[in-house]
Amino acid sequence: MPTAHSAALSFRSAVDADVLELVALVESAYRGDASRAGWTTEADFLDGQRTDPDGVRAVIAQPDSVLLVVERAGELIACCQLEHRGDHVYFGMFAVRPGLQGGGLGKEIMAEAERRARETWDAKEMRMTVVNVREELIAYYVRRGYERTGELSPFPYGDERFGVPLRDDLAFELLVKAL
Repeated sequence: MPTAHSAALSFRSAVDADVLELVALVESAYRGDASRAGWTTEADFLDGQRTDPDGVRAVIAQPDSVLLVVERAGELIACCQLEHRGDHVYFGMFAVRPGLQGGGLGKEIMAEAERRARETWDAKEMRMTVVNVREELIAYYVRRGYERTGELSPFPYGDERFGVPLRDDLAFELLVKAL
């Protein structure tokens, strides 16, 4: 018997008409007080925006990339970006509405994203970067088969398109999963 979460999930590519709703979703999942309703909040170490309409439009328009919209009963509840980069696919802009987090949606969405990466681009590997201080989130991805590489890239301090850091020790860690 299907679960309430899995029975009615639908996936489609984002279009320009989705931009404002996608920005609101991503912001609600990561920034500000609304994000505290879920467990993916970054509000304790990053202020400001996570994305903006121009950033989302750029992802939608990018060749060899798809911004997946996840809906249930016609309501936009999650999204994620898949970007083909040679021998792998980059997984990013993953957001689930805060009030729906913790119910297994993320696991289902990631499985669909990985399936699409294999079938669409014959990808052998999925990669993502996670802010290094997000130990709970990194552990979540490790439970789903991603490996910590220890490879860090700098956080873009001074570029408020990515937020306003509240700490001086932020970096991105690369996580990798064989597909």
